[in-house]
Amino acid sequence: MDWGITWRAALSQLIVVAVLGAATGFTLSHEFFESWGWAIGPISWLVATLVTIAVWKLPFGPTIFGAVIAGLISLVGVTTGLHWTGSVIALVLFALWCGWQGRRAALRMRPAA
Repeated sequence: MDWGITWRAALSQLIVVAVLGAATGFTLSHEFFESWGWAIGPISWLVATLVTIAVWKLPFGPTIFGAVIAGLISLVGVTTGLHWTGSVIALVLFALWCGWQGRRAALRMRPAA
């Protein structure tokens, strides 16, 4: 596990999701979120993932896969009325996935002994 990548991925994902959440929360009506929240949340998560990939130079395919899986798992929280609990769970799972991917990449790049 590459804990440096884990923490960096968590921080960048958190910042981008928070900025997008604040921007949409201040500019769009409550009714918009009641109608379109099912789309705006996953889109924000995906945008944050793309930023995380770009900033930390993570592998695209595996990182997107981890974000999708973490997002799907967070649906448990969303559907039970614990939206932010689901979001925290998704953030932790995504960051751990990125750290694990970072460790795998480091092992692949290590010269054979």
